[in-house]
Amino acid sequence: MKNKKWISLATAVVLAVTALPLGVFAAKKDEAKLAKVTLNEVAHSIFYAPQYVAIEEGYFKDEGLDMTLITGFGADKTMTAVISGEADIGFMGAEASIYAYQEGATDPVVNFAQLTQRAGNFLVAREEMPDFKWEDLKGRKVLGGRKGGMPEMVFEYILKQNGIDPQKDLSIDQSIDFGATAAAFTGDDSADFTVEFEPSATALEKQGAGYVVASLGVDSGYVPYTSYSAKTSYMKKNPDIMQKFTDALQKGMDYVQSHTPEEIAEVIEPQFPETDLDTITAIVKRYYDQDTWKENLVFGQDGFELLQDILEDAGELKERTPYAELVNTEFAQNAS
Repeated sequence: MKNKKWISLATAVVLAVTALPLGVFAAKKDEAKLAKVTLNEVAHSIFYAPQYVAIEEGYFKDEGLDMTLITGFGADKTMTAVISGEADIGFMGAEASIYAYQEGATDPVVNFAQLTQRAGNFLVAREEMPDFKWEDLKGRKVLGGRKGGMPEMVFEYILKQNGIDPQKDLSIDQSIDFGATAAAFTGDDSADFTVEFEPSATALEKQGAGYVVASLGVDSGYVPYTSYSAKTSYMKKNPDIMQKFTDALQKGMDYVQSHTPEEIAEVIEPQFPETDLDTITAIVKRYYDQDTWKENLVFGQDGFELLQDILEDAGELKERTPYAELVNTEFAQNAS
């Protein structure tokens, strides 16, 4: 009997010892099954909260994707990464795909999912202006965005809607790199206003160096500000990956539609280690309250035509591009 007990004990020990490596091996095998996807985003901003919810909640992994996120710091750089094959999918303003198409791209970069439906930047003044009107910018200097980029074009679109000539009625400095305008605003007091994304707008307010006086997202109305795109060849070769990627994003969109700004902020907090939770919450609430995120990812034709209106208005459009050439709604419509 004693020998049988020792044999049973020895067997149990052997099984316990061998089970761990087998479990680890199985986990590694499961990881190996995940399809690798590289996403290049134009900027890393709380403005894109649904995307970070999808990452932090594990929606991409649930769909069988091993997603690598890279920040391009500008639509031109993100588009270059997609065209060169350095990235599989790009996340930027759809105007970049129109520019590339007009330059004669043989393998067009096509938009397949729209994330934001409003501009995400804000006009920041050096002093509080509770009664701000856009005509207050006449004769003043503003730190703007890159020529031909969505932030600058939407800004100029709003100016024109308010009877202001961007070239004659004020001075817009477009020489400062994306993401460096807030530092320039605090380091040089020659500018009266700056156009900022979050968290820079809130950071300037916390420093007492600036005050948000207007939301470009509110004053421009619904605009297809940022979308996901990929080369036509990649989409045709990888329809399953495209659908899984879009499904994961839709789950992120569903989450922000059904949760509070506080809950959203807690989920995406790990994506912004240099920003405290209270600030993240305040920024999420600002975007949440102005209806920034769509309920679905479908990039509609009306939005695409409005985008081209803005490009035309800014003098950046050689000729209009047919909607069907640069937008594919199949994956967004089938997203679940």
